[in-house]
Amino acid sequence: MGNVAGPGKPGRAGAVRMKDIARDLGVSVMTVSKALRGHNDISEATRQRVLQRARQLGYQPNWVARSLVSRRTYMVGLVIPDLMHSFFAEVAKGAAAVLEPAGYHIVILNSEEDPQTEERQIGALLARSVDGLLLASAQRIGGARLFRMLEERKLPYVLMDRLPAGARAHYVGCEDERIGEMATEHLIRQGCRRIAHLRGPDIPTGIGRLRGYRRALARHGLPFATRYVVRAQHNDEAGYLAMQKLLRMRPLPDGVFGYNDPVAAGAIRAILEAGIRVPEDIAVIGSGNVHYSDLLRVPLSTIDQNSSEIGRRAAELLLELIENKRTPRPRRVVIAPRLIVRQSSRRIGEPEAVSATAPA
Repeated sequence: MGNVAGPGKPGRAGAVRMKDIARDLGVSVMTVSKALRGHNDISEATRQRVLQRARQLGYQPNWVARSLVSRRTYMVGLVIPDLMHSFFAEVAKGAAAVLEPAGYHIVILNSEEDPQTEERQIGALLARSVDGLLLASAQRIGGARLFRMLEERKLPYVLMDRLPAGARAHYVGCEDERIGEMATEHLIRQGCRRIAHLRGPDIPTGIGRLRGYRRALARHGLPFATRYVVRAQHNDEAGYLAMQKLLRMRPLPDGVFGYNDPVAAGAIRAILEAGIRVPEDIAVIGSGNVHYSDLLRVPLSTIDQNSSEIGRRAAELLLELIENKRTPRPRRVVIAPRLIVRQSSRRIGEPEAVSATAPA
């Protein structure tokens, strides 16, 4: 007896087609096609129904046919500055959750926080004719040459987490000045009056968080002391060494805002090794809410930037740009940060999670 297809399932001899999904769901093939491509005129409920049925049937797009018809490669480049940083891993995970069901392969490259490496990697992606680019840029201040190259090639791209000054581009991320304000104001509410900042590099995130730190101090009538601002770059070792410099100062700071969570974690390690208590003597807060922040010896207070949501929203915007026949004006999608209070800074009562609001 020959093979007989069950209800809603194609015969074994044939591959699953979009028309099979369309028939099962009672929608048009065009609706299925748009849902699989993440088109923005399909409702989220319909898209999820199509994606679920496609997974159930084991649907695999015919990439050669799709590329010939659409003149696309169905590849998207994702360039991030540090593959080992869990913040960017979460960003990538959020982007993949949107792009892969829409039929796109993701090429992930690590710039190692080097602007020249980033330019070379983007050049390689352009040579492979990727359909779009998601970029957490390592460009220090401007990066005008890089963005001019992308505009000349008419490649759809979205900046994530970092928005270089003067860049006229689509962007998804948090307001870094607000992150600096929230972290510093939290320490002030905890009774800190000599607040140090382990600052990041001269990139938009580092510059913005420093400005927010200074603004919060000024708002509460606290002095800004340059000796309490120590450059720490990105990782925990840098935070450890920077904190050791602060521990040689008198009077000691009674609060520390780390540029990111790894830097803040390194600072806690240096403080505890010196026999000083956290948070009783020095309260510490970071930024990023990386996945291990609550597992440290002293669980770390932080500003949650919702990294996976940044990746998801950036991917959705990129798909919209790829589908759009015109070039829309640059859009800014700002994700509200949240204060997460843990043991490293909790001296007095405060809710464990506080969303961003107007400055206090």
